This record gives sequence, C-alpha cells and structure tokens, in this order.
Amino acid sequence: MPADLAVIGLGPLGLPLAQAAVAAGIPTLGYRTGPEPGSLSPAELRRMLSEGFRPTTNPAELGRVRTAVICAPTPRDVDGGLDLSQVEAAARTLAGHLRPHTTVILESPVPPGTTEEFLRPLLEETSGLRAGRDFHLAYSPSRVDPGRRDFTPTNTPKVIGGLTPACTESAAAFYGRLTDKVVRARGLREAETVTLLETNFRHVNMALVNEMAVLCNDLGVDLWDVIRCAETKPFGFQAFRPGPGVGGHSVPLDRTGHPGSPLRMVELAQQVNSRMPRYVVQRAATLLNEHGKSARGARVLLLGVTYKADLADQQGTPAQEIAIRLMELGAAVSYHDPHVPSWSVLDHPVPRADSLYEAAADADLTILLQQHRTYDLQGLSVKAQLLLDTRGATPTGAAHRL
Repeated sequence: MPADLAVIGLGPLGLPLAQAAVAAGIPTLGYRTGPEPGSLSPAELRRMLSEGFRPTTNPAELGRVRTAVICAPTPRDVDGGLDLSQVEAAARTLAGHLRPHTTVILESPVPPGTTEEFLRPLLEETSGLRAGRDFHLAYSPSRVDPGRRDFTPTNTPKVIGGLTPACTESAAAFYGRLTDKVVRARGLREAETVTLLETNFRHVNMALVNEMAVLCNDLGVDLWDVIRCAETKPFGFQAFRPGPGVGGHSVPLDRTGHPGSPLRMVELAQQVNSRMPRYVVQRAATLLNEHGKSARGARVLLLGVTYKADLADQQGTPAQEIAIRLMELGAAVSYHDPHVPSWSVLDHPVPRADSLYEAAADADLTILLQQHRTYDLQGLSVKAQLLLDTRGATPTGAAHRL
C-alpha cells in the first residue's frame, strides 16, 4: 500500500487532518475535491512532503489505502441548506476504487442521517460492497479552529460514530493514532448531531452578544466592561464577544435534515448575525454625521478584511457586505490587511493602503474589522481621525466601540 490514509478534500478541514496524520508518522495521500483554498506555506508543504505526505490526482490510488476520510466542503446552497455536491463527487470517486476492509469516514459538516442515507448508498452502488460487512463506515465531527495553537488534533478529543460497533472501533483505532482521547458516540446520527449542536452553540451565543451590543449602544452602556465583569463568574456563563458579522466555513445548521423541523432559535440567530454588517455601516454613517461629515464622499478605511484574525482566509467575511453598503452610500472605500495583498468587491479592486498610519490619518473614518496581531492599536487610535472598533480591541476611551 502506498499510504495508510487518504484525505479527500484539502480545504480547511482536510489540510489540518493531513498535517496531523503525517506528524504522527502516517503515510498520507491528499486528493483535492475542487478549487479548495490551501493554507499551507511553502515551508509547511516541504515539511509535510518530507514526513510522508503525497498529493495525488490519480483516483485509483484512493483504493489502496486502509482509511479514507472525506473532508469535502459543504457550503450553503441557493435555498440556504448545505450543498452536498462535493461530498457526492468525493464519494463517487472513492467508490469506484473502494476495496474490502477499508474504513471510510466522513468529517464534512452534514445534517443527521447524511452518512447512512446519502453517503452509504453512493458507496455501495458503485463499489458493489456493503457497508458494515465489506467495509467500515463512520462519521466524525471535524473540530478545527484555524489559527489556534493551544488546541491541536492531538489534545482535542475526537468523537466517533459508526454504522456498526465494528465500524466505530475501526474508526476509533485510526483516530487513536492521532489524538489523546477518542469519544465513542452511540451511532452515526449521534455523531452527526454533535456537529449540529457544537456549530449552533457558537452561532446562537454570538447572536445573543451581538444583540447585546446594539442594546448597550442604545442605553449608553459599555458592553465590553459588562463582558469583562460577567466572565468572572465561575459557573453558568461563557464569554462571547460581538463583531461585525459571522464568517468562516462553519455555517449554522437550522434544520435536522427533515422538512418541517427547523431549529427556531438558530433561525433567529442567523437573522441577528446577518444584520450585523448593516448595523456596522449604520454606526459608521452616524459617527460621520456626528462629526459634521456625510457618508457620501467620505474616505473610509477598512482594517482587516479576513474572517478571522491572523489568517488570510476570506470565507464568509463580513467585510464584503460592509464595503458594498458603504459604497452604496457614496463612500470612497480603501483597505489595509497584512494578509491580503489584493482585494476586490463586486469584481472591482479596492485600493490598498500601503502605510497604515498615513492611511488612517488621511481617512475620515477608520473601521477596525479584524484584530490582526501586527496592528498597533494604541498608535492607531492616536493617528486615526475617527475610529470605529468592532472588536473591542482598542484601549478604553481610545475609539468608538461597537
């Protein structure tokens, strides 16, 4: 066998898994499912290649591994549900070369029931093999938090749920080579529903604190001080912080996969979070007016246009909508981001500021959207004519906070 593992999908889910596998000494094939954004530096790629990683475009090689993990992305479709087309394509590719005794694991975020009702028939129909008898089938929620260094695949417990107990044990044996702790779910649906709960927990709590941001601004209350005090409570509270919108690859799952059973609180959370870019623009226009300026013709500098600090990934970034709405008001928008050398909005390039301080001093309004580590926020608050901080990152009193 050329490798122990095939990672199918080399985007934000698959690449960390492949990195962890080769670091654990597992020879690994990497197979792309589409134009997935890579996040490896040349040095990281060289290190992975030296440790046993091998990218391949030959689907026949997928049938020569002991374990195949599908990490294809599942973005939102036009109806707001999850688009499983890349999972389907990955499954059909794998099924054409699937051999007996292989362990197939799905890590893509999917509604409960997907592994058994959607993935299993695709694999069985093309391969002629039967899941649970001829090959193992399992689901494991991906627990990747890009940019985090304190939680890695090694110290993050891995949840496993299999079609049969033997499937669970086979998947657990594989993940046991990567992580310190494996948690066995009762079955496929339980493991899939872990993704539902974990993802929605984040979105619902972010919606709550985003609503609190709007309320506290109306009341003249410093929300950031409220959070600072509240998070001293040692039980019954977990601190979340507001922002200009919710981005990233983890989308809220408001349905269980069955028509007519929406999670009403998640639907409401989506509505709240999706309004935040509009609210940021509203606050920006109000600040300009309060300082005797109109949004029309105002020079507005956006700082940090990625979805997360210290990453280049722009998936779902609220900066796009904020820029569009500012432009619709007639503002002249520019940006600065050390991780984004060029940026376009509606296929139009946005001017990039070379000097942060000079651009902030020249802009009528500077909006901090992402708190990159390289930003000197103390110096920025001095240089900027008018600063709106959507992350609560500037010193108290140094800027207008969300």
